Amino acid sequence: MPELPEVETIVRGLKARIEGKRLLRLTLHRPDLRRAIPKGLAAKVEGQRVDGVDRRAKYILLHLDDGGVLIVHLGMSGRLTLGDAAHPAAPQRHDHALMIFEDEIEVRFNDPRRFGLIDYARADALSRNALFRHLGPEPLDADFDGALLARLLAGKRTPIKSALLDQHVVVGIGNIYACESLYWAGLSPKRLARTVQGDRAVRLAAAIKRVLDHAISVGGSSLRDYVNASGELGNFQRHFAVYDREGERCPGCDCGTRIKRIVQSGRSTFYCAKRQR
Repeated sequence: MPELPEVETIVRGLKARIEGKRLLRLTLHRPDLRRAIPKGLAAKVEGQRVDGVDRRAKYILLHLDDGGVLIVHLGMSGRLTLGDAAHPAAPQRHDHALMIFEDEIEVRFNDPRRFGLIDYARADALSRNALFRHLGPEPLDADFDGALLARLLAGKRTPIKSALLDQHVVVGIGNIYACESLYWAGLSPKRLARTVQGDRAVRLAAAIKRVLDHAISVGGSSLRDYVNASGELGNFQRHFAVYDREGERCPGCDCGTRIKRIVQSGRSTFYCAKRQR
């Protein structure tokens, strides 16, 4: 599943091309994805100018000049890619939506598994929307620091790795980036979340920001389906310290046991038992 760095990379690619452009046409090839697409959506958004493109958690938000917001979530396998409407690429089997903007810019939404979504809300009601009202803070916001993270984790008896995947605690940190952040913070993924206080929380908050910023700078991670808005693969998988590195030498210490893999809540966790305590 695309995580925060992948979604942020797509947002930045879209922002550079469609911000300030009018959405001339929205063509929907099916009435639903993970959930029903709002009826009459095309009529609501066509003709509107895109005043801003941003992200909340893993949701891509196109802010329209009439106060509406077109919402896209990529789900497990979704792709949102830019193209040239004057010379369109051949339609693909799982193209579910096509947006045409001014200057012959097209954006295609392709989703083989159909776990993504396309929705609509008013900007002034976005924070109360069912998709967003339960979400925790953004880890790249300036006020996300060790003190805030410590408060979010206080009293939680789940392993810290599981807590980082909980969107009520903090958004956008999926399996890859949780493993990498815990590695650089020197914290065991098995440690109880409530024990990550003080200096541990400071180290972890800093590691989360460092890992996410690094991943965004190289275009995210491409393991299966992900490509950015230009159709290019990300490169962060070349920089993994522990994720998917079971049995390999730890890059940060001389441990003899090498990188281990365990399963937590049905997800693979990779870590160094010597470095991470």
